[in-house]
Amino acid sequence: MNTWDTLWWVVVPYVASAVFVVGHVWRYRYDQFGWTTRSSQVYENRLLRWGSPMFHVGILMVIAGHVVGLLIPRGWLEAIGVTEHLYHLGATWMGAAAAVLTLAGLAILVYRRRTVTRVFTATTRMDKVMYVSLGATLAFGTAATVLFQVLGDAYDYRGSIAPWVRGLFSLRPDAALMADVPLMFQLHVLSAMLLFMLWPFTRLVHVFSAPLGYVVRPYIVYRSRDEQIGSRAVRPGWERSERPGSRQR
Repeated sequence: MNTWDTLWWVVVPYVASAVFVVGHVWRYRYDQFGWTTRSSQVYENRLLRWGSPMFHVGILMVIAGHVVGLLIPRGWLEAIGVTEHLYHLGATWMGAAAAVLTLAGLAILVYRRRTVTRVFTATTRMDKVMYVSLGATLAFGTAATVLFQVLGDAYDYRGSIAPWVRGLFSLRPDAALMADVPLMFQLHVLSAMLLFMLWPFTRLVHVFSAPLGYVVRPYIVYRSRDEQIGSRAVRPGWERSERPGSRQR
């Protein structure tokens, strides 16, 4: 292990974490009106109707796979009956399916944003940077899965990358674990850290804006079927006037 290993696998992860946390706090305090997805559905809906569900379902599958593979120790899974062979099959093929679904959805969204004039006009510079960073992270992760898990000899990242990630959370990272990791996995991790640093300053902040209050909010009555609700009772002596000559003689 050398100085570069310490820089990339100890210093940079904590810098990325600090920017991620402090950036979100700053953005929430000083830019709440900008805390939004900047939805462009009003400009175009046909491509969005396909691309958005594909991307969001796929990315949720990807996140779930990373949580299981990196944060849950191997012994815990074996204790509930998930053997190494069973885990490898699930991680390889379900991970590949999730990657294809996510990349296909992202490709549709990027194509839509580039070809639909009104959507492209509403695209900011940070949107473009975010799409490049997100696409690179997904591309490196997909390439690592295909080259080493599907076509290769199934690299054991649970013996190197996973302990390193858990070491970051326990404040005892071991940079030596990442020194001999294949380059494609290293690029995937580094691009992910770059994405985390960009996250607070892009539309990705909407991930932390779940509309939980909508479930318990009171009903809004726009027009009641009951004529007495929302109107004053008729006062005695106040009768409706009629036009002269309207009564039949």
